[in-house]
Amino acid sequence: MNSKPRIAVIIGSTRPTRFADAPAQWILKQAEARGDMDLELVDLRDHPLPFFDEMASNLWMPSQNPEAVRWQETVGRFDGYIFVVAEYNHSITAALKNALDQAYKEWNRKPFTAIGYGGTGATRAVEHLRGIGVELQMVSTHAAVHIGGGDFMAVHPAFGNKPISEIEASLLQSAKTALDELVWWAKATMAAKAAEA
Repeated sequence: MNSKPRIAVIIGSTRPTRFADAPAQWILKQAEARGDMDLELVDLRDHPLPFFDEMASNLWMPSQNPEAVRWQETVGRFDGYIFVVAEYNHSITAALKNALDQAYKEWNRKPFTAIGYGGTGATRAVEHLRGIGVELQMVSTHAAVHIGGGDFMAVHPAFGNKPISEIEASLLQSAKTALDELVWWAKATMAAKAAEA
């Protein structure tokens, strides 16, 4: 068994004007610096998924759409996930919800954490993500990273447009805790799967 979990950083917004790239690169840098996980950036823009239109979840029957199958193969390669979460009207983006719905077996018994951004740090969106994750038989970390309030206004291009490094002092502890929990759960679920095999 590979001792280092394979973790995908999934960018959950596809808008041309999205802010997601900045937090995605920041959390990727924090995670890579640790050396205890192998990381890959996964951008929903690279997966032109249709709105879910299969006969059923791939738990019950194979998906027919080639993009859905390619997406399932992509997320299936990983042992855990870091979702980059924008908050749209108190929830996650439609693109991220659709991407979650396009797979099922591939998410099962794997952990995730999140870095959310927006006026309230995407707290409501991350809570919705956790509820969806439970239904997909995933394990959520207790901690997450939230870029909100004055920090969000300082780094958003429409306002302060500062680099995230200028506000990272208020993010580093939550990032460390979230990543510690993610690695712990990834190793625990990997070991449990290996014991079952």
